[in-house]
Amino acid sequence: MPATKPRRFFVRNFDAWAYLETFLVAAVAAVLGIRTFLELSGYPRLGHGKLHIAHMLWGGLLMLAAMIVLISYLSRAAHRLASVLGGLGFGAFIDEVGKFVTADNDYFYAPAVALIYVTFVVTVLAVRAVRTWPVYSDQEYLVNALRQMEETAIHGSDEGSRELTLFYLSRSDPSNPLVPAIRDQIFREDLSPRPGPGYVVRGVSALRGLYRRTARLPGFQTLIVALFVAQAAVNLVYAVVLVFFFGLGWVQLARVGLLAHVAAKITALTFVEGMQMASSLAAGLFTMLGVIRIRRSRLRAFEMFERSLLVSILVTQVFSFYLEQFSAVAGLFSQILILAGVRFVIEQERLGPAGTEQSQPRLPERPRLAH
Repeated sequence: MPATKPRRFFVRNFDAWAYLETFLVAAVAAVLGIRTFLELSGYPRLGHGKLHIAHMLWGGLLMLAAMIVLISYLSRAAHRLASVLGGLGFGAFIDEVGKFVTADNDYFYAPAVALIYVTFVVTVLAVRAVRTWPVYSDQEYLVNALRQMEETAIHGSDEGSRELTLFYLSRSDPSNPLVPAIRDQIFREDLSPRPGPGYVVRGVSALRGLYRRTARLPGFQTLIVALFVAQAAVNLVYAVVLVFFFGLGWVQLARVGLLAHVAAKITALTFVEGMQMASSLAAGLFTMLGVIRIRRSRLRAFEMFERSLLVSILVTQVFSFYLEQFSAVAGLFSQILILAGVRFVIEQERLGPAGTEQSQPRLPERPRLAH
């Protein structure tokens, strides 16, 4: 008898990476938002006498809410909501790390920002390891195809979701009776979205139509390049000013030799300042890669822009907040809005080139294949 492939008890979700990104962005937003609120409000105390309700407890409640949503609901919309709630809760929790690593419960412990950053990095590395090792099995492809069918049952099917499901089935075990059954059902499914909340459906459809019309304009790519290059330049200039010249004042700037001051500062950069500059340069590098690729593949270009924004949000803004709180928060929320827009554009490009009326759907980045 042929050897039976071992079945895995834990089957990975191919959409997990997108949910992790949402989780981390929400966590960073929670950390910076809480610290800004506390600074503006004079660090109020919730409770009387010996009682103090730390915001870590609110973080626990939000993470509990995320767990309830994940356990109770099946749709991707539920997973996205749980990613946001869990991220906000985790941010509120990790924000108080200074209290739990110091003998005197010092919330303002200076290295806390580095500990928060290291926690985020370790989280990313851990999830990435789960995502890429070991290679995906045919069982995991089949289960993710079934998940695609769940979304079809909720929202209906379109050409993009159909092609993605067929791709997953092509990597599944053909001897499994579910594979031909699902493939047969896919071709019977009507390619039309099911009725949903009127305003939401009409709003998303209007945005898709607006993007596709705009993307066909002759100067669209030039405008996108100009916007992202300008953003990268502003972020880099902001980092340089914050690291090298913040706090000097106009009088001091006029007195010191700028080149001599910069040279002296480079030799005395702190960990926070070094990470601020390095992450700003890394974000700028991803932007330049996007600019280079935009003529060959608009999708790959926007993926580079997305990585640039994620580096800026998850790394640069954390250290910017450590050096200068309020301008960092303003920059954070503007970049989150831009990130949401870029992700929307990536989704449209994956469904097909915006420049054609009858375009073939484009598959997302394919997971590693089992041999």
